[in-house]
Amino acid sequence: MGMKPRVFAMSFASVYPLYVQKAVKKGRTQLEVDTVIKWLTGYNDVQFKKCIASKIDFQTFFDQAPQMNPNVGLVTGVVCGIRVEDITDPLMQKIRYMDKLVDELARGKKLQSILRQ
Repeated sequence: MGMKPRVFAMSFASVYPLYVQKAVKKGRTQLEVDTVIKWLTGYNDVQFKKCIASKIDFQTFFDQAPQMNPNVGLVTGVVCGIRVEDITDPLMQKIRYMDKLVDELARGKKLQSILRQ
């Protein structure tokens, strides 16, 4: 039983502003960041704000997510040098899916294609 990756215990609220900052720097909005994260996790506005306010960790953030998007399997590609579709740890894969969606946003991809519509 190896050590859990440090990111699992990090609070979602501590990483969220970094996602927003990354996107805003590239001309996107906080609303778009929220949209992709809520698309991925099924959180509504109220639940999402509560996650940030309560400073829950990534593990809890994903454990409590109402429903991972059924189209999440369509999210493919490389994040931090690793193909998201090849990640075996379910929690790490969900975190990397979120990283990937925010990356796509920051790279200027249209929201419809990020949300796999």
